[in-house]
Amino acid sequence: MTQTTRAAELYARALELIPGGVNSPVRAMKAVGLDEPLFARRGEGAYLEDVEGRRYLDWVLSWGPLIFGHADPETIEAVVAAAREGTTFGTATEGEVELAAEIVDAVPSVEQVRLVSSGTEAAMSALRLARAATGREPFIRFAGCYHGHADPFLSEAGSGVATLGIRASGEGRVAPYNDLGAVQAVVEGAACVFVEPVAGNMGVVPPADGFLEGLRRLCDESGALLVFDEVITGFRVARGGAQERFGVLPDLTVLGKIVGGGLPLAAFGGPAELMERLAPVGDVYQAGTLSGNPLATAAGLSVLRRLTPEVYEELERRGARLEQGLRDAAPDWCVQRVGAMATLFAHPGPVRKLDDARASSADRYGELFRGLLERGIYVAPSQFEALFLSLAHGDDEIDQTVAAVADLMA
Repeated sequence: MTQTTRAAELYARALELIPGGVNSPVRAMKAVGLDEPLFARRGEGAYLEDVEGRRYLDWVLSWGPLIFGHADPETIEAVVAAAREGTTFGTATEGEVELAAEIVDAVPSVEQVRLVSSGTEAAMSALRLARAATGREPFIRFAGCYHGHADPFLSEAGSGVATLGIRASGEGRVAPYNDLGAVQAVVEGAACVFVEPVAGNMGVVPPADGFLEGLRRLCDESGALLVFDEVITGFRVARGGAQERFGVLPDLTVLGKIVGGGLPLAAFGGPAELMERLAPVGDVYQAGTLSGNPLATAAGLSVLRRLTPEVYEELERRGARLEQGLRDAAPDWCVQRVGAMATLFAHPGPVRKLDDARASSADRYGELFRGLLERGIYVAPSQFEALFLSLAHGDDEIDQTVAAVADLMA
């Protein structure tokens, strides 16, 4: 008689209580040939433990925010200390002012910042502000980029997500990533160009030479605003994000993940002249009861204050080791990396846009995922996501992963 596992019991119950058994579709594992999601019980450093007590080397890291790894002692201490003083107040706190100061100090284009609770909320608020500032409605986004699940970012084709129930008003103009000519053809009359400066939602796709510079020029010429969605890249590819790494400054920046230190917190910011259009000083309304939550600001401050130049030098070294190891282990696959984020595409590459990413074999990636999971290594349950390096991933963890990939490719 086959014994039912704890994960199977939980999944059966979850299916009755939660649509699809998960609270975010990315947690489902149908795309990699598995029925049940991974039910986590605890994490420590680079490792995750499931409800059965199995331990996995974790390259997902809650999709990127845990740059010091799971249960980082300094972050935990900061959150516990904050919780003892109260979990939420609904009024201003010193912590949110201090976190805003850290963000303004780090991100080159940001003079003022508004804290919110999720990347989706930050993106929809930045779009609203861009429309108000320009007096225009349409905006441009790129096929394969993801800016949250608000209606404007999911309408029409190209977001990588199909959905019903949204208001399809033709407000979004979708262009191929890394294609300046396509942007030039539709930029006139646009409120803004919304872009991941390093795409991280069709796998890691870096900007082609001149792409970000070209977007800056086209926005300047047309009067559109340039909006960088740095939810993934902010504080990951450099302390100042992709705009620091590539030397191109947007008009507005959307932040999330690392900025909250692993707790729900996001932000958007830009020049004071733009940001002061927001209520209560301006005519663009935006609000949130839990914005600047004291636990989240404590976690964010604990993390951001430790992100020194030496941290990024070390992440770059480890990232290069991982990249070269994977290239050697899987020579007929494509490895693309920017800083502490990378993707192994089941495709010779290079991957420069969504169509290239879709040429990857989902079946081969699913085989790799299942093989790695059996060997105690957890990577994203989707071909179109990233591996996230942290300071908890040492050379041993990198070499273990590379060896497992090589074994599966043999």
